[in-house]
Amino acid sequence: MNCPHCKEVELIPVMTKNGVLVDFCPQCEGIWLDKGEIFYFTKIPTYFKYEIEEALKNSKPSERLNPHTQTPLVELSLAGGKLIIDYCPKTEGIWLDKGELKKIPVAKEVELNIKLDKKTFPKKSSQQKKIPIGLPNLFLASGITLFLLYALLGLILITLVNFNILTPFAALVVGVGIAVLQFLISPFLMDLSLHWFYKARSMPYSNLPENLKDFLENICQQHKIKLPRIMIIPDGSPNAFTYGHTPNNARIVITNGIMDLLQPKELEAVVAHEVGHAVHWDMLFMTIAYLVPLVLYYIYRTLIRMRSRGNDKSAPYRYAIALVAYILYFISQYIVLWFSRVREYFADRFSGKNTSPNDLASALVKIGYGLAGKEKKKEERKEQLDSIKGMGIFDPTSARALAISGYHPQSMGQEIDKDSLKGAMRWDLWNPWALYYELHSTHPLIAKRLLALSRQSESLGKDPYVRFDMRRPESYWDDFFIDLLIAALPSLAFFASIILFAVKQDMFFLKFGLFLLGAAYLVKVLFSYSFSFFPEMSISALLKKVKVSGIRPVPCTVEGTVIGRGIPGLIWSEDFVLQDSTGIIFLDYRQPLAIWNFLFGLLRTKHYIGEKVKITGWYRRSPVPYIELKSLQTSKGKSSCFVFYVKLIVAIIMTVAGIALTMLY
Repeated sequence: MNCPHCKEVELIPVMTKNGVLVDFCPQCEGIWLDKGEIFYFTKIPTYFKYEIEEALKNSKPSERLNPHTQTPLVELSLAGGKLIIDYCPKTEGIWLDKGELKKIPVAKEVELNIKLDKKTFPKKSSQQKKIPIGLPNLFLASGITLFLLYALLGLILITLVNFNILTPFAALVVGVGIAVLQFLISPFLMDLSLHWFYKARSMPYSNLPENLKDFLENICQQHKIKLPRIMIIPDGSPNAFTYGHTPNNARIVITNGIMDLLQPKELEAVVAHEVGHAVHWDMLFMTIAYLVPLVLYYIYRTLIRMRSRGNDKSAPYRYAIALVAYILYFISQYIVLWFSRVREYFADRFSGKNTSPNDLASALVKIGYGLAGKEKKKEERKEQLDSIKGMGIFDPTSARALAISGYHPQSMGQEIDKDSLKGAMRWDLWNPWALYYELHSTHPLIAKRLLALSRQSESLGKDPYVRFDMRRPESYWDDFFIDLLIAALPSLAFFASIILFAVKQDMFFLKFGLFLLGAAYLVKVLFSYSFSFFPEMSISALLKKVKVSGIRPVPCTVEGTVIGRGIPGLIWSEDFVLQDSTGIIFLDYRQPLAIWNFLFGLLRTKHYIGEKVKITGWYRRSPVPYIELKSLQTSKGKSSCFVFYVKLIVAIIMTVAGIALTMLY
C-alpha cells in the first residue's frame, strides 16, 4: 500500500504501545487505520463515533486516496476543528498526518491515545547466507524419546509386579501385546473408518494430475520406496495426512479442498511432506509413542476402580501407584506431543529438499492462514479429521475453519500480501498464549514452521518466502499472567474457603466462601465479557490485535456473509464461518445448555449459509481467531446467545447470597 500523502512511498507495519499493528509512512510519519482500528485508541468510543457521524455532515473532498481501494477520501473536522482527519466513508478507514498525531493530545474532547513504538520498525535484512535452523538428529531423538517413554511405562509395570497387583505375564501382555496388536490392525481400521465416515475412495494413479503422478513416481524411486496408495476424501476442508505400517505400504490421503486450493507446485510440496513422514517411518514411531500414555492412563483408571474383599491393605499402595501412573501419563503426553512436533519439522525439511521450501511455505500459508489460493469449488464439506489430527499437515485445533488473518476473497489465485502474513505471524511469535497452546498441539505453530522454511531457503541461496523482520515492541507476559489470574480467580476463592473451613472448623468461612466465589466469578465474567460498546470493525482490524486471548476479548460488530459451518459438513454443527471484504473468521455460537446448541445446529444453521448477517460479539484467540456471538441478525430476524447473561446472573446471585448468609451468621 502506498502512502496517501507521499503517493510513491510504501506504508510499513509498525506496532503501537498498546499492541495494535498500524500502517506507517516512514517518510511523512503519517498512519493509516483500517475500519474500527481507531476504537482501540479511544477511551470513549461511543463519543468518537458520534463525532465522526456529525463531521460527515460537513465533510470536504480530499485529494488523498484510500491506500487499499484508491478511492478518494474526505476531510473531517473533529473536536471543534482541533483535529483534521482524512476519512473513507465506504471502508471507514482513517488517515492521520504527522501533524494531526501531534495535535491529538490537544484535542482532548475525542480522548485519543496513539503512541507508536518505533522500536518495531522492520530490521534491515542481512544478506549473509544463513544455515537452516538446527534440529536434533532424527534417529537419536526417536530412540531417546521412545526409550524414555517406555522407561516410564516399565517403571509402573515393574512396580505393579512387585506389589503383586499384576503378574509378570500380564505385564508383558500389557506392555508388548497391545503395542503389536494396535500396530498390526490400526491401518486397516483406519481404512474402514475413512471409507465409512468420510467417504474416502482410492484414486488410481492414472486419474491423478499428470504433474503429481510424475512427481510421486520420481520421489519414490529416488528414496527406494513403493508408490503410496492415494486416497481422496470429498471434503472441501484442506488437509493431507499419511498412515500405514512401513514406507512401502503407506497411504497418503488428500482432500478435494487441498487440491482446489493449491497450485500444482504447492500440492507437490504438501505431498512431499507426507512422503517424508513415510520415509522417516513416522507411522511406526508415532504409533509406538502414542501407546505409552494410553497404557499409563489405563493403569491409572484400573487401579482406581479395583476393589479387594475384606480388609484392603493394599489400597494405600494401589492409590499411590495410581497417582504416580497419572503423573507419568501427564508427562508422557507432553513428550509425545514434542516428539510429534519435531517430526513435523523434519517432514517440512524433507519437502523443502525435494521440492522448494517456498512452495511448502506458500501451501502452509494458504491452508493454515487462509490467505489466498485458487477459486474453490462450492461443494459440501465433511466433518474435520480430528481423529487423525496427529498425522495431518496441520493440527485442526490450530487451523480450524481457516479463520486467520489476511484472507482476501478478491485476491484468490494472486500473490499473497506479505504484510498481512506478517500480521498473522505476530500473535504466534509474540503472545505467550501461543506458546501455551503449542505445548498442547501435535504440530508446531505455523509461524515457526515458516521461519524454519525461510532459513532453509536462505541456506540454499534463495530468497525466503517471508522475512519476519518485525521486532517485538514489549513483553506480553504481564498480560498473560493477568489473564491466568483472572481465569483462576473462582478456583482460588473456592479452595481458599475450603482451606479456611478445614483449619477453623467454622461454618462462617463456608458462607463467606460463597461470597468470595461469587465475587471472583463476577470479576471474571466482567473481564471476559466487556459489553459497554461493540464498535463496527473489519476482520482484518480485529486480527491486528496482539493483546487478545480467550480471556481478554475485543467487543465488536462485524458485517459479512456466512460461507459455511464451523465444522464443515457436520450436520449438527452450530458454529459458522463469516466472510467480509477483508477476511474470514470463525463464529462461536453457544447457549447455556448444550442441547440448545445441538438443536440450533441441526435445525437452523443451514438456513444461514449464504446469508448476509450483522453480528455482535467478543473477538478472542485461543489459538484460533474467533468471535463468540452475542447476537446474529439477518434480514429475516435476530438470534441471540445468552451465555453472558446467564453467567452474569449466576455471579450476581452467588455474590448476593454469600453476603446475605454471611450477615445472617
